[in-house]
Amino acid sequence: MTTKQILIINDLCSYGKVSTTAMLPILSYLGVPTGILPTSLVSNTFDYGDYSIMETTGFLKDSFTKWKKLGFGFEAIATGFIPSRAQADLISAYCKEQAAAGTTIFVDPIMGDEGQLYKGMAAEELVGAMREMISVADLCYPNYTEACYLTGEGYKAGGVTKAGARNLLDKLRKIGAKSVLITSIDVDGQPSVAGFNHSTGEYFTLPFTEIPVHFPGTGDIFSAILIGHIMNGDTLKDSTRKAMDGVYRLIDLNKDNTDKNRGIPLEKYLSIL
Repeated sequence: MTTKQILIINDLCSYGKVSTTAMLPILSYLGVPTGILPTSLVSNTFDYGDYSIMETTGFLKDSFTKWKKLGFGFEAIATGFIPSRAQADLISAYCKEQAAAGTTIFVDPIMGDEGQLYKGMAAEELVGAMREMISVADLCYPNYTEACYLTGEGYKAGGVTKAGARNLLDKLRKIGAKSVLITSIDVDGQPSVAGFNHSTGEYFTLPFTEIPVHFPGTGDIFSAILIGHIMNGDTLKDSTRKAMDGVYRLIDLNKDNTDKNRGIPLEKYLSIL
């Protein structure tokens, strides 16, 4: 277990196990002291089709001001859903300031999946905001759809070759990210996570078996397991594999749940992590 404290900057959903409410129990279980700063308050998961959302931009700004005055800092920061360019500019500036003091920055540039942006998101503003965020990242981990939007590459429903995956990784690194993962990408016909570790210069591809069931929040679960193991000293490749295996087991154990829009009830299954 680490004594290093991490700050989660993500939305806070009241009904459904996603975003902050998915990440917090996992990081706590893995022994990582965790603080939270909500980017927005959301009534329920987007999967229900109707929801209320309230951005917290003013609260973010005031919190950063107070923390600076009080001398607060974190050994790591993990960012997730950021609803506006104004927030992205504010958060990326804070992350740059903290990174200069040695803070590790993890960025999940949440925008969309399966070739499309999530409902209600404006492409130009959102993509620009997420490019700003990954420019300060020690590690970013978009899914394949998000990697395409960030780099300007066309989305290919049939996936990419290993060379194509490496090209995407390199284009993301040119934006500024040090280490990079691309999740949910078919590489040579196999669902995979493709990665680059800047500490070792290693490219890697980790295949997985896909379960044809959708739950919201699985990306947040992946993020939390990944970060937890990295902060406990595991390598990027090993942490990625553990995150992939954890998500697979959680989906498999819950694939027959009636209301999948609520996400996975994590508290029952933390011991498998």
